[in-house]
Amino acid sequence: MKRPLRRLLGLTLGLFVFGCAAGAPDTAAEDARLNAFLDVVFERGVSESPETQSYLGRKGDQLGQWDDRSDAFAAAQTARSAADLDRLRGEFDRELLGEQGQLSYDLFVFNTEQRVRDQAFFRHFYVADQFNGQITNPLTLLQNNHTISSLQDANDYVQRIAGLEGLFSEMAERLADRATFGVIPPAFSFPAMITDAARMSSGAPVDRSQEDNPLYADFKAKVGELELSDAERSDLMTRADEAWAGPLKRGFDTLVGELRRLQATQTENLGVWSLPGGEAFYANRVRNQTTLDLSAEEIHQIGLDDVARIHGEMEGIMQAVGFEGDLQDFFAFVRTDPNNFYEDSDAGRAVFLAEAEQQITAIFEVADQYFNHLPRAGLEVRRVEPWRENSTSIAFYDSPSQDGSRPGIYYANLADMKSVQKYVFTAITYHEGVPGHHFQIALAQEMAGLPLFRKFGGYGAYVEGWALYAERLAREMGFYQDPMRDFGRLQDEIWRSVRLVTDTGIHSKRWTRQQAIDYFMVNTPISEGDIITEVERYFVNPGQALSYKMGMTQILVLRDRAEAALGDQFDIRDFHDAVIGSGALPLLVLEQQVDRYIARTLGEGAS
Repeated sequence: MKRPLRRLLGLTLGLFVFGCAAGAPDTAAEDARLNAFLDVVFERGVSESPETQSYLGRKGDQLGQWDDRSDAFAAAQTARSAADLDRLRGEFDRELLGEQGQLSYDLFVFNTEQRVRDQAFFRHFYVADQFNGQITNPLTLLQNNHTISSLQDANDYVQRIAGLEGLFSEMAERLADRATFGVIPPAFSFPAMITDAARMSSGAPVDRSQEDNPLYADFKAKVGELELSDAERSDLMTRADEAWAGPLKRGFDTLVGELRRLQATQTENLGVWSLPGGEAFYANRVRNQTTLDLSAEEIHQIGLDDVARIHGEMEGIMQAVGFEGDLQDFFAFVRTDPNNFYEDSDAGRAVFLAEAEQQITAIFEVADQYFNHLPRAGLEVRRVEPWRENSTSIAFYDSPSQDGSRPGIYYANLADMKSVQKYVFTAITYHEGVPGHHFQIALAQEMAGLPLFRKFGGYGAYVEGWALYAERLAREMGFYQDPMRDFGRLQDEIWRSVRLVTDTGIHSKRWTRQQAIDYFMVNTPISEGDIITEVERYFVNPGQALSYKMGMTQILVLRDRAEAALGDQFDIRDFHDAVIGSGALPLLVLEQQVDRYIARTLGEGAS
């Protein structure tokens, strides 16, 4: 199906022009030299980020520390990145590199120039909010990424708990600084942040009259698996108790105190247009999240057009199932149909998790018909831990560790099963798991011959665009046999199209929170609770919601192009290699990669 976005998305590349001397004898050595330089830069960044080390599954002398989140450190890193770019340009001749070397060179330039541009807006980003997990992420890292297999690992865990006092005190200082600049989170953000912070600092050993703090219970369970002497265990638990009841509690109290102070000053829920230099900040966010040169007005209209198209497809399913009434009536039916919901209980949650596992198993059974390469890392389905349900999205994916010892994880937020719609979550499982994020992200991490920044980096429009494309691909793979599950797929797609309208509406057209909620309610069958969560997410994460649909659209445009050019020579597996076979890419670079695949396939056919 041809799409009107072709005029906007088929833009001429400026920076990314690939005129490679592929296969020349000296390019391999020069590519290796470039990779060594890029890996040194990457590893330097990892060495300065104890948290990244934990995410990658590494252990070392920094395992008991937290990242430096100060403004001064961020500015120093940006300055050093600019110096790295000067070195790259001074020490490497792009024309002497091979195809992948030139791609790595260009991506490093793209990333660094973007980072330098972003530094101008460092005070515009919210230090903490109800969605992005700035408060809960450190504790999530401890629970999910800080493994304990030795006494030293346990000591490092306790050291990190004690270090939360400094981390949250510094966060409170930056919150106060941003407030003086005119950047305070929307009023609706504060109740969830305060509730989560209070919940995470409650329970034993802070208050022995309560059940164990969830993180403390996790720590005790991990330590229980260690072979320790009685003296070692006693000393470790004494220090752990002191860390929880002392530094951790003081850190949270400091943070909550600042949040309450700011809450009393903030009565508005406004987009970033209201911030100092907000219009320029949003333009920066749009460019970063889409990797395209499009205005907010253009994206807003693209969203309106796509919503109308999907409404037409939804009406077709409505008629196919024999529903009498208009589309609004059908939306109301979907929101209330008992068949669309799981039991609101732990039993219902267990059924959800089992169904998601079954979906993933079924995809793997036919995946080799659509992909030449699959990741080695496994995939697990988990419920979002109850203690952080207020500060996460509906669903998300965590990538595997670098060494593959920790699998990829598809998380579903099952706090309120009355909002978990079966029809749409079928598509969400394909998005977050397979053939979506897990196939693309885990595979990139396992690719040989790429510099590390390409294995572990990403671009929102590409990563989320692929995952949304994967929802549609699952239909080609034989799934969504129930037409209502296919309606759920369209519901998930229109959700992303509505994002184009609401995100730009909030931040460019100055829509109110209620305007955005109303537009969502009229144009989608998503539950009201999920709609509110979504809209409030857009307020604090400007531009990010644009990435999904813009990325999917570009992938579909490129697939149309490949199928038209190759005819009988088109193989879906090879097309997918072209799309996800080089790691994450800006969309304009992806266009060039697919064009190269088309030319190469035509050349092979001619020979």
